[in-house]
Amino acid sequence: MTMLDAAPTALSASTKLHQRRRPGHALDGEFYTSPTVFEVDIDAVFSRTWIFVATEAEIREPGDYLTVEIGRSSVIVLRDDDEQVRALHNVCRHRGSRLLTEARGDVGNIVCGYHQWTYSTDGTLLHAGQQAPSFDKSCFGLKQVAVRSESGLIFICLADTPPTDFDEVSARVSPYLAPHALERTKVAAQIDLVEHANWKLVMENNRECYHCEAGHPELTETFFPTYGYAPEDIPPRLLPAHARYLAAEAELKRVCDDRGYAHELIEELSGRPSAIRVERAALDGAGESYTMDGTAACRKLLGDLDTARLGRMSLHHQPNMWSHFMADHAVVFSVLPLAADRTLVRTTWLVHQDAVEGEDYDLDHLTDVWIKTNEQDATFCRRAQEGVTDPAYEPGPYAPTEYHVDAFVTWYTERLQEVSR
Repeated sequence: MTMLDAAPTALSASTKLHQRRRPGHALDGEFYTSPTVFEVDIDAVFSRTWIFVATEAEIREPGDYLTVEIGRSSVIVLRDDDEQVRALHNVCRHRGSRLLTEARGDVGNIVCGYHQWTYSTDGTLLHAGQQAPSFDKSCFGLKQVAVRSESGLIFICLADTPPTDFDEVSARVSPYLAPHALERTKVAAQIDLVEHANWKLVMENNRECYHCEAGHPELTETFFPTYGYAPEDIPPRLLPAHARYLAAEAELKRVCDDRGYAHELIEELSGRPSAIRVERAALDGAGESYTMDGTAACRKLLGDLDTARLGRMSLHHQPNMWSHFMADHAVVFSVLPLAADRTLVRTTWLVHQDAVEGEDYDLDHLTDVWIKTNEQDATFCRRAQEGVTDPAYEPGPYAPTEYHVDAFVTWYTERLQEVSR
């Protein structure tokens, strides 16, 4: 039985809110503040779609694991003894105790601390103490969670029947990811930031750069502030930046075409469960990386890349992931809802597995831009949360440059409609 089966009132309330929505306008405040809607979101979105949870670099060795909390579910993501990536429900098959209570670590076998039921890393029950003669250990292995790795990015799905369109997504995005060889990276840094805002506000904030020019001075050293504008709508003050963008894009296209790297925009942000946006785009400045001057932050390039001037390969996957893959490093973000008004944003920086801190890269130089940008975004999202909680809040219209936000909200309401049928 799903949460929605158990909570028709919650679904009904959410459906009525959705029916009130004006196309092209922001959502009503209850979508961001109501614990009832939050419950529906967990079931309609986070329990039914593919969720990005980690990179393979985080569980490099057999027995390496991390735990992920999604609503009331806890999932163990680990590399088993055969070096396969697995996801297991973090619930003992005896009397339900949580098995692994740390956020990450390494295990030989998974041992329940309550009565010492012991499982192998593939979830097989190995030991259950003294049991009745009729006890069949093969019936009590850990429940498996659907998991797949897309070129080193780990996604899980709590649904018994996950959306099958991820196969199509995989075929589309793998040519973009392959040159960066995430299977040969290591974690240089990882920072968890709890934002005091609903998860949808966090994602919506990421889906537009209307706020970037004024709000992200470090990011816009390399990120063109014309993002989202139609060419004919670019304000005069941004025309010099647009001219640099056109020149950088032409050069990037030539570099990619010479090497056979995928770079064309694919934008499918609604109309399907596994919605994506992927492209390879130019960066300003030196055009190499997300640093203050655009120069590479790591001397050892990813994979077998032979040039640092590959801009950013950006991948967005709904509901909870955006990421940027440069020639010298990758930075990936996952968004996990904690409560109606709190969201975990996890940022992970990946460098070549052989890169040495202090020799090939400086950690502050590598992380500076996105640490500042994340902090600025956290402030914007907190203020938005405070505003949508105010009785005076009334949903306003999206600007043309916010069409990604509109698409995200459309995708979200599609998920609500799926469970209300």
